[in-house]
Amino acid sequence: MTSPDLRTLPKAELHLHIEGTLEPELAFALAERNGVTLPFADVDDLRRRYDFEDLQSFLDLYYACMAVLRTEQDFTDLATAYLERAAADGVRHVEMFFDPQVHAVNGVPVDVVIDGLRAGLDIGRERFGITGGLIVCIVRDHPVASAEALLDEIAPRAHELLGIGLDSAEVGYPPSLFEGVFRRAAELGLRRVAHAGEEAPAAYVWEALRLLEVERVDHGIRSIDDPELLAHLAEHRVALTVCPLSNVRLRAVPELSAHPLRELVDAGVVVTINSDDPSYFGGYIGDNYAAVASLGFDTAELAQLAANSIEASFADAGRKADLLAQVREWAASA
Repeated sequence: MTSPDLRTLPKAELHLHIEGTLEPELAFALAERNGVTLPFADVDDLRRRYDFEDLQSFLDLYYACMAVLRTEQDFTDLATAYLERAAADGVRHVEMFFDPQVHAVNGVPVDVVIDGLRAGLDIGRERFGITGGLIVCIVRDHPVASAEALLDEIAPRAHELLGIGLDSAEVGYPPSLFEGVFRRAAELGLRRVAHAGEEAPAAYVWEALRLLEVERVDHGIRSIDDPELLAHLAEHRVALTVCPLSNVRLRAVPELSAHPLRELVDAGVVVTINSDDPSYFGGYIGDNYAAVASLGFDTAELAQLAANSIEASFADAGRKADLLAQVREWAASA
């Protein structure tokens, strides 16, 4: 019996940094377009650097490459390239993270970023039928005052965004630092998510839940260390946006076989599968689903993970119902 094609399984992607989809070829093309000199000899040299010791070693390279993104068209091209790959992987809805504080350091105003990405999402909807929106991420190792200033900037456009997130170097930058920022974001009508429990302990997940009042936890794999937290996540159906290949590449787990995904699912936690920064981590979302299948998850379980991603999304009820029906149809024919 042949295995079903997981790339045809309808799914949502909820943990995707659009800057992390910047392939080396596009990075060099944009560098040439914008007169930016990258600190790498060529595409092959850049790709050889993708051997990371930890999260910080990745971020150093990631931020260097982000310097090529300067204009609305750059961000539109970046988003469109991702959405084309995502469509081929069965993605039907995407909630896209972006990091305006880093772009501001490079002299790029937040309006340029938002306008460029929204244009890309419009193309994705028209060309590929992918719905979705933008989640503005707070870079947690920047000063809290920088996050507050960013909120001031985006406040007039909050209705054009889905939510607020919290990303970048986790250890030493607990969610509690940003309690006031997230409270203000909620008042602006933004949905709330946060990276927690990737490299830092389960206590960071508790802070994200209790102080930031997040609706989803990004990564969250260290929740496995706290039985009370696992029970809370399962009871309240707080989804984790897990990124298996990212966790291996950044050495949050020593190897795929050591990933706590099975234990999280068995504990009743709502788990979703995502790609994080796929250009850097060896695979887009289809590759992540294939990796999960290699861990012994069967067709019904993989379909449930896809259904989880739709249910945990911020799509409206009608869109969710349509996509869940597509998943059921796929499972019935698999």
